[in-house]
Amino acid sequence: MHNESFAELFARDEERGPCQLYLISPLDVGGDFPERLKRALDAGPVAAFQFRVKGVDQHKAAVLAEPLLAICRERDVAFIVNDSIALAKRLGADGVHLGQDDGDPRDARRELGPGAQIGVTAHDSKHLAMEAGEAGADYVAFGSFYPTTTKDVRHFPDPSILGWWSTIFEIPCVAIGGITPENAQPLIDAGADFLAVSGAVWNAPEGEAEAVRRFVALLG
Repeated sequence: MHNESFAELFARDEERGPCQLYLISPLDVGGDFPERLKRALDAGPVAAFQFRVKGVDQHKAAVLAEPLLAICRERDVAFIVNDSIALAKRLGADGVHLGQDDGDPRDARRELGPGAQIGVTAHDSKHLAMEAGEAGADYVAFGSFYPTTTKDVRHFPDPSILGWWSTIFEIPCVAIGGITPENAQPLIDAGADFLAVSGAVWNAPEGEAEAVRRFVALLG
């Protein structure tokens, strides 16, 4: 699957259902997290895994990322690096996810090549999403749809933005922010191509594997 765009990934996996799971790491990926990631990815189909750490230098981040990248490679799961084009290039990752202050998709494309999967955060903005599409993004991410403790958020779009986007544009959209198996259905119904989830899996009292199974059952 590597060097396959999110649009191609979506087209390839349409038989799994119209919406897929996109896991985002917790900030702490040390200790036994590689084993936890294996359990999560082995519990059901996961389209992509985003490596997201804060406050560590690139060398430390690379050391933490390498075993996780290998786990994703073994399972044919796209490995996306949050925020850092340089780290994505260093790792040979499948792509990068850029916030509004993390660089231009055009620069990411030049650095990572034509096959890289480049995502851009659009918050609750149709304008930012269209700008990202015009800049060559492979997907846009809207959110936060629900309150979340994973990061500080100021933007809470209505789910209708997903339907607006998917009706007009072919580029896939990702819903993010506080998504759980209990509240995900309106986002699926509205037109999300991917559900990006973190806390609902890694903090689930039933464990990450059962949490993934619950999402997969919902996505059908």
